[in-house]
Order: sequence, then structure tokens, then C-alpha cells
Amino acid sequence: MVELRGVSVRFDATTVLAGVDLSVPRGARLGIIGPAAAGKSVLVKLVAGLVAPAAGRVLIDGVDVTGLSEERLAPVRARIGMLFQNYALYDFLTVEGNVGFPLVRRGEAAEVVAARVADRLRAVGLAGSEGKLPSQLSGGMKKRVGIARATIAAPELVLYDEPTAGLDPVTTSKMYDLLRADHDRSGATAIAVSSDVAALCGFVDRVVFVYQGRAHYQGPAAGLADADDPVVRQFVRGALDGPLVG
Repeated sequence: MVELRGVSVRFDATTVLAGVDLSVPRGARLGIIGPAAAGKSVLVKLVAGLVAPAAGRVLIDGVDVTGLSEERLAPVRARIGMLFQNYALYDFLTVEGNVGFPLVRRGEAAEVVAARVADRLRAVGLAGSEGKLPSQLSGGMKKRVGIARATIAAPELVLYDEPTAGLDPVTTSKMYDLLRADHDRSGATAIAVSSDVAALCGFVDRVVFVYQGRAHYQGPAAGLADADDPVVRQFVRGALDGPLVG
């Protein structure tokens, strides 16, 4: 579903990603972990077409989207849903307006939008919150609204940037239960960035560890703390001594 071939990303003189190769099969769930400022969110935005690579190629379901115009990217993005780290909710729209926005942009009839919004809000446990504004929501509720918006158009690929950042352990567990149930039902491909490695590994099949601008490690999520790579082991275990730099 997603393939990166030798992808590099630079901002001015700073190289964020350097020659990343990555392949995500259709229906898979991939977790992205790594130290702060390692380029994890940039990697997700690259897949979404929000960041352009300085080198390499990005393919979505076999389509090379590298360097495509906004107009030609539009049909590819229509197949992608994204939860942003900072929620990215429209503060002037209600919960209903935010969640239904992708369908409205697509030109769906008002009654279709209303029915789909009601269904998604029930799924994320926010039925009855349709008329609230983002300012009236807790952090966990905003995350749920973001998930509902990211999945309302039944995308084939869903990207989650820190879906549980700032949430307490109980809410984090509920959030991943929600994501797991949603993807079990839809079969969509999922890529999730998270600093909560243990919780993330309960949701994804495989993990890529981004370190010093590269996909330093790729492997199964199960048993990650006992990976052969000493840098990965140190990061996952939170050990102070080891080869990890930064």
C-alpha cells in the first residue's frame, strides 16, 4: 500500500530523513517509534503528501506521487485519512461540522453526511456531542473527534500522529481498543506514530525505529524490548547506558 524508496527530506540545511526505504503491505499496521525530533511525524506527512521529498520516491498503492501537483494529489489524498498530533480541528466548527468536513468537501448530500457523522460519533463514544465546539472538549474527546474525522470517508490508508499523546493510561488503552476494533472491521492499512511504545505495540504488527534520519530498525512489534539491535533495546527499555545518542 505504501512504499518509500531512498527518500530524503531536508529543511534548509538540516537533513531530517536520509535515504529511508519502507514498505507497508495493504491491511498491515505499522508503528513508527524513535527519539524526539527523529523525523517520525515528517515520515507520516511525507506519506500524506504534506511534505515533499528532496530525493527518492513515494508510492501509494503503486502510484508514484513524488512531485505531483496539488490537483493530481487530490484523488490519492481522498483515499487517506489522517489524525494530526495537535488535533487540527476547526475551532469555528462544531463536532458535527469537523467530523463531516471530508464528506462535505466531497459533495455528499446533507442527509448522508448527517447519518455518517452520527454513526462515527457513536463508534468513538461521542454520541450527543454533535453541537459542541472544540473549546468545550477535553484532550481525549478531541482525539476521538480527530479519529472520527480521519475515518469517516472509509479511507484505505489511515495515518495516526501521536493518537494518545497527553492522555492518561486508561484513556490510552480505550483509544487503542477503539483503533483496533475500527481496523479489524475496515481492513484499512494503518501507520501510527507514538511515543508510548508499549501501547503502540499492542496495536501494530510491525515497527520501524527512526534514528539519525534513517529507518534504523524494522521488525515485528512482538518482543521489541528483546530485539537484537542494542540501540532499539536501550530506547524501548529506557536505559540510561548504551549506544543511543541524542
